[in-house]
Amino acid sequence: MTYVMRPLSCDPSRIRGMSERMIISHYENNYGGAVKRLNLIEEKLAELDFVNTPGFQINGLKREQLIAANSMILHEVFFDGLGDESDPGAGLKEALARDFGSYERWRAEFIAMGKALGGGSGWVLLTWSPRDRKLVNQWASDHCHTLAGGTPILALDMYEHSYHIDYGAKAGSYVDVFMAAVNWSVVQRAYEGMQE
Repeated sequence: MTYVMRPLSCDPSRIRGMSERMIISHYENNYGGAVKRLNLIEEKLAELDFVNTPGFQINGLKREQLIAANSMILHEVFFDGLGDESDPGAGLKEALARDFGSYERWRAEFIAMGKALGGGSGWVLLTWSPRDRKLVNQWASDHCHTLAGGTPILALDMYEHSYHIDYGAKAGSYVDVFMAAVNWSVVQRAYEGMQE
């Protein structure tokens, strides 16, 4: 299977507080790079003689395949989540209150997690856990740390490439801008899709 870049799902000229230059660079270089890398890895795996290839080479390719695939998927969730300032719909707000005590508590935790990752790298993910039948905030220090069986419905990219052009080392300011730009209707649809 050949992977292709999905069209950018947000309008980069309309994301208040994030420059069009930063969003397009992020989309083309980081998301696009993950898609290209995944395709190259898939080609190498298709050519591989698994019987005679040393285990460390197989492990390396499979590890890189996972990193590239998750980077691609998490970037798609990240860009899908950007839009005009909005609020979560009633159903999602109720689910956040059920699973976190209140919407405000969920929001405070999600923001604090993002700011804690500032200057480092990783992801903050709002994830549906089908095992526990609830939403969880998940910390991921890289592209491989995702909740087993979980589906991220909102992704905050905390790698420096996502904010450095506009914010330099001020990762906390970027987190605040991201939270104001969440496209809650997309997040709501993703959550409702998990409930079917």
